[in-house]
Amino acid sequence: MTVTIDGPDFVAIQVRDLAAAADFCERHLGLRRAAVSPPHAVVFDTEPVPFAVREPLPGVDLAETARPGLGTVLWFRTSDAQQLHDRLVAAGIKILEPLADSPFGPKFSFEGPEGYALTAHGG
Repeated sequence: MTVTIDGPDFVAIQVRDLAAAADFCERHLGLRRAAVSPPHAVVFDTEPVPFAVREPLPGVDLAETARPGLGTVLWFRTSDAQQLHDRLVAAGIKILEPLADSPFGPKFSFEGPEGYALTAHGG
């Protein structure tokens, strides 16, 4: 029998300032904290895959990284991409890729905590 991987089951990004990153996710993205998080992370109650911001893993030095997550693309589903886009623009969040149609519905990319490039799609 061959063992396979079903797909991502948990996603976390490593950040320098855990409190600021968690605040960004709550205030600008509307994410809600999960009931339980380990001391080194803030886990959000996202479906179907839990998402977290966390302190760097041992041996990771984010001080030497100009843009964390470079080469990684994280997509978040939303019920209304236009409304989220407009809210982020009004809050002064940098839009990296303008709102456009895609095979997954309207989508756009924006600068998340500590410069991570995040994409929102749907609705």
